[in-house]
Amino acid sequence: MKKPSPSCSTGPVPAVPRLFTDGLIWALAMRFAIEQINNSSWLLPGVTLGYDMCDTCFEPLVALQPSLLFLTRNGTRAIGVLCDYSEYQPRVIAVIGPHKSDLCLLTAKLFSSFLIPQVSYGASSETLSNTELYPSFYRTVPSDKNLVEAVVLLLNHFGWNWVATVASDDEYGRGAQALFLSMAGTNSICIAFEGLIPTELAEPDATKQLENTIKLINSTKVNVIVLFAHSVPAQALLQHSLAMGLGKKVWLGSEAWLLSDIATSVPNIQSVGTVLGFVMRTGTVPGFQEFVAELFNSVAQEEFCQRSRELSGLEDTEVLDTHCRQCSNVTLGDIWPMLGVTPVQPVHVAVYSVAHALHRALGCTSKGCPKTSVRSWQLLHFMNTLPFEVNGQSFRFDQSHGTNTGYKLILWAWRDGTVTYLPVGDYDQSLYVRTSQIQFHTPDKKEPTSECFRRCQPGQFRRIKGFNLCCYDCTDCSENTFWSSTDSTSCSPCPQHQWAPTRSTRCHDRTERFLSWDEPLAVALLTLVALTAALSCGAALLFLQHLQSPLVQLAGGARSLLALLWLLLQSLSCCLHVGRPSAALCLLQQLCYALCLNGCFSSLLPKALEITLVTEFPHCAPRLLRWVTHGRAWLVVAMSILTQVLLCWCHLHLGPDYLVADYESLPREVLLVCGTQSWAAFALLHGYNSCLAFVCFLCTFMVQTPGRRYNVARGITFATFIYFIIWIFFLVIFATLRTVLRAVTQICTILATTLGILASYFVPKCYILVFRPDLNTRDYFQNLSDEQPEEDRQ
Repeated sequence: MKKPSPSCSTGPVPAVPRLFTDGLIWALAMRFAIEQINNSSWLLPGVTLGYDMCDTCFEPLVALQPSLLFLTRNGTRAIGVLCDYSEYQPRVIAVIGPHKSDLCLLTAKLFSSFLIPQVSYGASSETLSNTELYPSFYRTVPSDKNLVEAVVLLLNHFGWNWVATVASDDEYGRGAQALFLSMAGTNSICIAFEGLIPTELAEPDATKQLENTIKLINSTKVNVIVLFAHSVPAQALLQHSLAMGLGKKVWLGSEAWLLSDIATSVPNIQSVGTVLGFVMRTGTVPGFQEFVAELFNSVAQEEFCQRSRELSGLEDTEVLDTHCRQCSNVTLGDIWPMLGVTPVQPVHVAVYSVAHALHRALGCTSKGCPKTSVRSWQLLHFMNTLPFEVNGQSFRFDQSHGTNTGYKLILWAWRDGTVTYLPVGDYDQSLYVRTSQIQFHTPDKKEPTSECFRRCQPGQFRRIKGFNLCCYDCTDCSENTFWSSTDSTSCSPCPQHQWAPTRSTRCHDRTERFLSWDEPLAVALLTLVALTAALSCGAALLFLQHLQSPLVQLAGGARSLLALLWLLLQSLSCCLHVGRPSAALCLLQQLCYALCLNGCFSSLLPKALEITLVTEFPHCAPRLLRWVTHGRAWLVVAMSILTQVLLCWCHLHLGPDYLVADYESLPREVLLVCGTQSWAAFALLHGYNSCLAFVCFLCTFMVQTPGRRYNVARGITFATFIYFIIWIFFLVIFATLRTVLRAVTQICTILATTLGILASYFVPKCYILVFRPDLNTRDYFQNLSDEQPEEDRQ
């Protein structure tokens, strides 16, 4: 049975007209939808919907009282306490409303316990999307998550990344602000200030709290303020911002206060700046305005008033006070301006969603509905799964039991002191803004800037400055790093095989760096190698030509030719250090140098031993000289070379040189060098040559020769001394150098050693052979071993 009831009230109607008119319009929209359904011949034919309609006065306690009444067992005033409510029949089968989120959070827990469908037409809190906590709660408006996504996209659209956010201290404000803070952090939007404003302006600290909020916003120098609040606290904040001279700002808001005449009623509100915001995209409800006009015309008739008094007398006033004290004072003129502003489609859809679920639960057809009883929980399945149609538009509850019809972006446009809500954009999964239609408060009518930082250019990263993590300077990426993404907080290092210049957006492949054949330095060194090799060959040919002369015989005879041959090979081994190195070349470089140098020193060793035996051990000389002269001297040379070959074999097994790709020494190139794998193996390889040189030096450096004779020992002494000087410098440089000059150092060491031995031992003898052949006599170049027996016979 249809049971119309005036709005319930526990006290005086709030003084603010808009709150009352909105509530009245929503009540009328519910009644209009119910009457349409009852008059429909196809939706619920043969079924008449009744209703209890109560005013919450936007107070939790007031909302709780009718909620408990709705839960009472049908026909009684008691709420049954049962283990199983599947057969429980409450007073109502579904609940429409309330409008505010904080009221729904209170009532939704009650109705969800009994699995009574509750459909709100205004509660947008994201908390209510939790279907596990609120399984029977539905809403015909988008959640705050959708709204916040739209706001964040709008901020990014205009490049506003330094904003303040203020919210009313209630469920709607706190929830929306928390969502905004979360999304802002992931979208490069910095929050200069976040705060809450009181909803109860009569509280003693309310004014002080509002003033402090304005002062803190002013100190941040932001030009954009995001406001999530209902109309009354929003009005208070706007009023204080004008009174305290906050200056013109861009205010971003939501439907909770944008469409309210409470906010626009603030004196001089046009000076607040630019007001933009999102309101739910809703359609019109055909016939509603005509219904309201007809209803108010009926109020003036005595028959309507008489019927209203009769119905009011049937109500049980002990249960709830059902008299609306202000309703009789409301005229059509009071609410008519609000009919085009207050969204009524969500209310209309909410009622129809229950009617369609009831239609399916009853199994209605075009002929009628079965006369069966339906429990409230049976409606949930149909509300969760099936779409329904209202006025030709299809609706469906999503997984979070909400509907998302999208938003319109509106602008407060003032004409002759009257505000007009000008649509300037849309949001439905993506944002579209008609920027040309928005006239901002700036002198050029363009959007103001509101940023703590500027967008970094390609090749720059963000370096945080000060105490606010959102404020930063743009710094160029250093060498060998590159900019990888927009607004990156650091530059990414290039891969090892690539490089990048300063402020680069990509990496380049490194070129290989080694001592190439066409480099001027390499050409100069190779020229010197050729001269050294020519000098060795010339000396060898000269010695071969005068092989039987006293000078050559004193120098070692054929062993001198062998020493020159080794020096020739040693100088030519410099070519192993030029060009792109490989693993095989690295393996051969040190081996060739050590073996060639050993061959030279081994050829000089018998002569050094001969000299020291004759000069230092004359009594032992007759017995031992035969081991270091003539044919047995070649055995000493061979044994020494074989020892070096054995050490080369050990070097290969202990740790030969290997190819190293050095990416650190050069900024743009990869340095290819031969690295020393084992310094112990290196010392073993070259240590034997040092021992030979040291033995030769000890055997010759104190030898004195009569002035009429040639001092062959002096050449060996200077050759080995030069070798030690070169190697002292070589080891210091070679152990620390990691550039292409490492190969240059090796080449210079080989050439210096070769030229040092040639210059100190062979060149003076060549000079005598060419320019002083008169000195090439047996008297001047008498062999010490030949001289010793004569002195013994005396």
